[in-house]
Amino acid sequence: MAQAPLRNFVNGTYTDPRDGVYSDVVDPSTGEAYTQAPVSGAADVDEALNVAATAFETWRDATPAERSLAMIRFADAVEKRAEEITQVESKNTGKPVGLTLSEELPPSVDQLRFFAGAARMLEGLSAGEYLTDHTSMIRREPIGVCAQVTPWNYPMMMAVWKIGPALAAGNTVVLKPSDTTPASTLLLAEIASEFFPPGVFNVITGDRDTGRELVKHPIPAMVSITGSVRAGTEVARAAADDLKRVHLELGGKAPVVVFDDADVAATAEGIAGAGYFNAGQDCTAATRVLAGPGIAADLTAALAEQARSTVTGGLDVDDAYYGPLNNPNQLARVTGFLDRVPAHASVDAGGHAISGPGYLFEPTVVSGLRQDDEMVQDEIFGPVITVQRFSDEEEAVRWANGVRYGLASSVWTKDHGRAMRMAKRLDFGAVWINTHIPIVAEMPHGGFKHSGYGKDLSMYGFEDYTRIKHVMSYIGA
Repeated sequence: MAQAPLRNFVNGTYTDPRDGVYSDVVDPSTGEAYTQAPVSGAADVDEALNVAATAFETWRDATPAERSLAMIRFADAVEKRAEEITQVESKNTGKPVGLTLSEELPPSVDQLRFFAGAARMLEGLSAGEYLTDHTSMIRREPIGVCAQVTPWNYPMMMAVWKIGPALAAGNTVVLKPSDTTPASTLLLAEIASEFFPPGVFNVITGDRDTGRELVKHPIPAMVSITGSVRAGTEVARAAADDLKRVHLELGGKAPVVVFDDADVAATAEGIAGAGYFNAGQDCTAATRVLAGPGIAADLTAALAEQARSTVTGGLDVDDAYYGPLNNPNQLARVTGFLDRVPAHASVDAGGHAISGPGYLFEPTVVSGLRQDDEMVQDEIFGPVITVQRFSDEEEAVRWANGVRYGLASSVWTKDHGRAMRMAKRLDFGAVWINTHIPIVAEMPHGGFKHSGYGKDLSMYGFEDYTRIKHVMSYIGA
């Protein structure tokens, strides 16, 4: 049975779109629409942003202790309603329920609690006389209204990454989730409304045009987006017209550099776990393997075996490691890469969509690829692990850095010195050593080059949502 249509959440309550336009929301595990969501227009965007601007006048003056307490209570409520949120998230994304409950809810709650603490920990230069008879001090202030756009791969967690630092710093938010995955973000806003004043956290749903209206509107002082390079480029271009601050996290093509001294079985297991999680729909996914000459063949065979033993399935498949791709366009994209595998490469496992309902794709391994192949250069965003064989450390570094992205990377070796050299030379915002994909709230997440700029999580991410003001007072006689 279809659910009642979703509604925007503005000024502490659910609201209908002004134009009455809706689009289908699909369960990717079945390919069937189960509800609808508003396609918000310019009037809806304007209303939400004006509400947020009004709320900012008082929320910015809340003490750090007051903001921290609201965040703690919000986190506790999310934890208490974890099963309900998971059901909504899984229905909207097609992800296995058990995996979502165990792997996504706990870090989301922890991240909210981290930012609750961060609200009381902002620091700056101590006040002092840097000029005779003048005392200087630094004020760190909230920026204002933040326009935020989140993607469909982790709709709930990415919403937390956006609103956590923004609200804790004293900003107000209008957030637009992906048009394919709006449900859990709306539920988060409903839960938050019990602890934050009306208008502090608003959610409007819609398509790319909705996002454009949000970005170009004169009210937001900051725009933050997690999405594709194309989307980030458009946002940066539009924000430039009004000199808005921009925060971009745009994707990746993480190199996984495996040297000959690595343990084949353990490394293959670690790579598969970090490559196939969330169907490879992760900007940091361990899907671009660079293997040393002495280990490449054995590692490829071990990865193929890992692929064949990885279980896929929808919401209620208890032992599934990942679920469907998010939408038919993404399924077509991943399938297209496999249709165009070059003659010099080999598909060692998988390579096909899984027949039946939904958008499932087999765990896949492709070896024999060259540096200029599209599967190496372009983000596939699916459960496809590629393997290249490098000759030495210099070539490994050159190939690892030889893409337009710079988000995350990993090195697998028993040689500590080599690991440290690689960590220095890899041009990526994160370098894991003998592991791949763990993220903690205390450490920053964000990349270089076409992966964007700005940091999520950590105090670095928190500082991105504040502005610095110098105050100087004459103290002479």
